[in-house]
Amino acid sequence: MDSADAANRVAAARAGLEGAETALMNMQHGGTQDERLSEQADLTSAQNQVQQAQATLATDQKLLAEGAASPNEVALAQQQLTNAQNRVAQIQKRIHDRFGTIDLSNQRAQVAQARANLSAAQSGYANVDVHAPFAGNVYSLPVAQYDFVQSGQPLINIADLTKLQIRAYFDEPEIGKLAAGQPVTITWEAKPNLVWHGHVQQAPTTVITYGTRNVGECLITVDDARGDLLPNTNVTVRVTTAQRNNVLSVPREALHTEGSVNFVYKIVNNKLVRTPVEIAPNAVVNLTRAEITSGLNEGDLIALGATSEADLSDGMKVQVVQ
Repeated sequence: MDSADAANRVAAARAGLEGAETALMNMQHGGTQDERLSEQADLTSAQNQVQQAQATLATDQKLLAEGAASPNEVALAQQQLTNAQNRVAQIQKRIHDRFGTIDLSNQRAQVAQARANLSAAQSGYANVDVHAPFAGNVYSLPVAQYDFVQSGQPLINIADLTKLQIRAYFDEPEIGKLAAGQPVTITWEAKPNLVWHGHVQQAPTTVITYGTRNVGECLITVDDARGDLLPNTNVTVRVTTAQRNNVLSVPREALHTEGSVNFVYKIVNNKLVRTPVEIAPNAVVNLTRAEITSGLNEGDLIALGATSEADLSDGMKVQVVQ
């Protein structure tokens, strides 16, 4: 950021502090050097006048004793000596007691205020040079050159892209199956050829409203983040809540239900045959696949859906499109 204005404020504050400290030092020493030299010159001149007045008084007193001077002349010489001595005393007092306690106290307060101004200006200057508290990658720059940024607003967004977590939302019927530690696969439409893996860090603890849905919020840790998955993006997560090996399963859209009866349409000789199937209570069923415990054999051909608006029915002749 441009630091010229902040630097100018620091320079002005520093100059103000130096001026206040110099004024305090001068007051403690009785004034500036020029003022002290002028006072000393005045004192020397006044002391010379005292010496001259003393000599004049001594001469007039001698002449008075000889009858060559009047008492008035002696009194006038005495008065001139007194005046010269008073002037010397005044100058000496001004030199030693020119500034009182209140004057010094006020000037010390000005020095303290100038120091506070300098500290505030230096703090503002330091804030111009922004440093992130950790190492990472800049993934977003919300401001441009010459933009004015309000205090507290972000300048750049930085993250360690090798340490990512995802907030995932699951519909209410699904959250009961989630548990910490379950494996997760992550896909991003912007990079369809890449897949990331992770695990459930924290299962939902409550149900919240997200748009028009009641969902559970789940925290997922990405285990293999390589810097190519960016923050603040929308991704698809799939959690493996249960896993079975070597079982027969069908796509979920091929499974039909009427009451308590589950069935599929098996294709035999280009005709649909309604075939009941069984799903065990502990069978794995998710949004994409359903485990079939009986009713089908491996290699059977089943219908997923029609390419027209016609509903599938038992005995319908079909042309298989794979």
